[in-house]
Amino acid sequence: MPGFGTIGSSGRGGKYDRLNTASPPPPEDLPPPESLPSFDVHQATQRILNQHLKTFHSSKRRQLIIMSSSFIGALLFLYWVIGVKGNAVWQGCDSYQVGYQCQPEISHYWGQYSPYFSVPSAISSDIPDQCVVTFAQILSRHGARDPTSSKTMLYNATVEHVHSNVKSYGPGYEFIKNYKYTLGADQLTGFGQQQMINSGKHFYNRYHRLALHTAPFIRASGQDRVLESAQNWTQGFHDLRMRNNPAKVYYPYDILVIPEDEGFNNSLSHGLCKNFENGPSYGRDAQLIWAKIFTPPITARLNKNLPGANLTLTQTISLMDLCPFNTIASDKGNTISPFCDLFTEMEWNQYDYYQSLQKYYDYTWGNPLGATQGVGFANELLARLTNTPVNDHTSTNSTLDSSRKTFPLGGNTSLYADFSHDNDMTSIFGALGLYNETRPLLNTTIENVQDTNGFSASWTVPFAARAYFEKMTCVGAKEEYVRVLVNDRVLPLESCGGDALGRCTLRRFVDSLGFVRGGGGWEGCFS
Repeated sequence: MPGFGTIGSSGRGGKYDRLNTASPPPPEDLPPPESLPSFDVHQATQRILNQHLKTFHSSKRRQLIIMSSSFIGALLFLYWVIGVKGNAVWQGCDSYQVGYQCQPEISHYWGQYSPYFSVPSAISSDIPDQCVVTFAQILSRHGARDPTSSKTMLYNATVEHVHSNVKSYGPGYEFIKNYKYTLGADQLTGFGQQQMINSGKHFYNRYHRLALHTAPFIRASGQDRVLESAQNWTQGFHDLRMRNNPAKVYYPYDILVIPEDEGFNNSLSHGLCKNFENGPSYGRDAQLIWAKIFTPPITARLNKNLPGANLTLTQTISLMDLCPFNTIASDKGNTISPFCDLFTEMEWNQYDYYQSLQKYYDYTWGNPLGATQGVGFANELLARLTNTPVNDHTSTNSTLDSSRKTFPLGGNTSLYADFSHDNDMTSIFGALGLYNETRPLLNTTIENVQDTNGFSASWTVPFAARAYFEKMTCVGAKEEYVRVLVNDRVLPLESCGGDALGRCTLRRFVDSLGFVRGGGGWEGCFS
């Protein structure tokens, strides 16, 4: 397949080292490849819908058979849960089906440093009965990485401070004496690469009826870890696709890389809005207030067991950060760092809330310009959902978005994959109104995910986070529906009157995004 040229190629000729990973067997409900000739997606959709309708009309005649089969079905389901799902989770900490599951009582409370895990959903994440997905878009964060360069310097200095001032270590703290700081900076870890391979498999499994006959259109923001995440994702996606349709093998897939250079329009990475970039950090202010409340007992306990350290609030948070970062530094992430055991489950809940405060007050509605940073991508999503040109004057790149080569719409393109960062995803979620029911987070007391209507850093933007935007056609419905899942949690979409299955009609979804279609207050970036 032809590449995109200077901007559009992967930056490395589209090639990279494939990891030696064992792929799971293909989904059992997939028909054999030889029974799937090439056909138009819309024809396929209509044929499936007709079959759904036929099945629906004949359901009465099959009730006796269903009742007779229920007992056998229950046994088979139990076998699947114990065998397949059990193996997926317990052969290692991470699986492509449900994400990271080792010590979830703490690992699911590491804020944006949590590895992706399947978030509980009050609405079934299964594709609704009598519906067929005709469009799917993934917006993904990169996989697990080393700390940023500034953080890695801070963590190393904290460890050196402890080693220089502590002569005796309390029970459970002895490991710190011989701990050597070896974490890098900014790059994907081996575990992070595998996370993204797993993510590609997860996406393929969910949308295999579309994926068998069309490759996704892929974009990545220009930072190395984001591009490498996209490449790893394509590996997982392609591994399963090739197993089920080996006759259509085009690999590696083209990846359109959008630079993060200063002044370059990029809807996957903020940087253009001057008043946002140079403005106050409402998130850090909120974090500091909360940290002064929840960290003093922790700091006192650390100092008691590390006599002479005299740790500060910032150093206390740094030692907590070392828990997730040392855990994901291993290739498989199967060993929880001993730093994690220095803190209680309640303290990890408090830590998760600390991280959530920064996301809310810097990158979404807690900041007057937070959600504005996500308007560009939101308008691109609307263009894809409605098969109309992009109408945006914010962060989008008009040169790329005006070309069907670098921004295809409709036709055979029904799968899209974009790769970005946690902060940008938070702004995009804000622009789309996905958490409009979340009240401003309190900064003097902890709130749980029930209080925040599902908003937390670990539930929304962990490492390898993914949001799925689906469009579907359903039997008996006159309009197409839109549904949104964030880390497998179906969002209720209150802002557009979502139904019991989390669906809004496409028209109502578009109408609910007046903020996006009106420019999202972009003029405030330069006034």
